[in-house]
Amino acid sequence: MLEEFRRELLGVDWGRTAEAVEAFIAEKVDGAGVRGVVLGLSGGVDSSVVATLCVRALSPDRVLGLVMPAEFTPTQDVQDAETLAKNLGIETVYAPIKGVVDGYAAVLGVGPSDATRIPYANLRARIRMSILYFYANLRNLLVVGTGDRSEILLGYYTKYGDGGVDFLPVGNIYKTQLRMLGKHLGLPDSIAFKPSSPQLYPGHRAVDELPADYDTLDPILYALYDKNMSADTVVGLGADRRVVEAVVARFKGSMHKREMPPVGPRPVKA
Repeated sequence: MLEEFRRELLGVDWGRTAEAVEAFIAEKVDGAGVRGVVLGLSGGVDSSVVATLCVRALSPDRVLGLVMPAEFTPTQDVQDAETLAKNLGIETVYAPIKGVVDGYAAVLGVGPSDATRIPYANLRARIRMSILYFYANLRNLLVVGTGDRSEILLGYYTKYGDGGVDFLPVGNIYKTQLRMLGKHLGLPDSIAFKPSSPQLYPGHRAVDELPADYDTLDPILYALYDKNMSADTVVGLGADRRVVEAVVARFKGSMHKREMPPVGPRPVKA
């Protein structure tokens, strides 16, 4: 049954899907009355697909790409981001974040280490968000997010970091689907099937933090949250119980990321 779900996930009309996302992008940008969009270019599949769709929906001169490497970002990722931007014909700004991180470390009095790895990982994501919004304010743009449905359901993003955006064009598209959409859009295999690596600390890989790779996770997520099946039912279909339980735990533990901040009660009348 899970194999059937894999087939369902990939049984998509990629051309019509691209057109639908492009229409969504144009609607959000035109409805906001802004000049265009700005997004971070990481050299990975998500940002590459979104950048390509934005150019198709708007035009190259209405899309700004920011390349914001850390000191440990692989050179190949930077090159992939720059090559994509050149091929799309969009303007790019190169804004390495090491100096900003160092400034925070000086103020905080505690620098990156094994003990502060996760706080600094999230800080790097939030620094990138603030740079994106600087350019959005400066040039009258919207910040377009690159998160996909797999990441959103798993809570695999930084709150007010890469989750701090104005809209999410591919937020309803699973990672495995996004890779195929990238192929349809003409992205090279080296980008479309590049292993997911957030690169928020040296050697950072998604597979080291998630309970399985996306080929395994997506059918489980689809069964749980699109088909509304129980965890026991999904296990009964052949999924590994430990993976299913880890997915459910991640979904529940990240609910706060997908909701507006809770608002307290109104004043009590005398």
